[in-house]
Amino acid sequence: MEQRLSLITLGVDDLARARRFYEAGLGWTPRQALEGVCFYQLPGFGLALFGREDLGEDARRPVDGRFSGITLAINERSKADVDATFAQALAAGAVATKAPEDVFWGGYSGYFTDPDGHSWEVAWNPQCIIGEDGSTTF
Repeated sequence: MEQRLSLITLGVDDLARARRFYEAGLGWTPRQALEGVCFYQLPGFGLALFGREDLGEDARRPVDGRFSGITLAINERSKADVDATFAQALAAGAVATKAPEDVFWGGYSGYFTDPDGHSWEVAWNPQCIIGEDGSTTF
């Protein structure tokens, strides 16, 4: 498995308000904005804003004191790579919260928590480009 981070997803209470902050407050321009999610391309990886409750539902974790509404993601080059990374993480002590599966946005993803309870997504996104250096472009 390559040592890289592809995406940080922040669960937000109000997507429109969050977008106004990132765009007006930080001067960022969305790379892609869809209903319910917005992506910002950063050097080598991306930041996504996603409704907090929707993120909890997608990660299959209740939004409570244990789940902060933040996930880290590793994008892989294929579904098989997702399965291999997911299995490697589980073998090392991760706990699956959602086994890899085909998802509504056209990709394939699963979630696990690391030993400290941090949520990780492992995904294959057919619209995502992973460079030779591991950089991710959405």
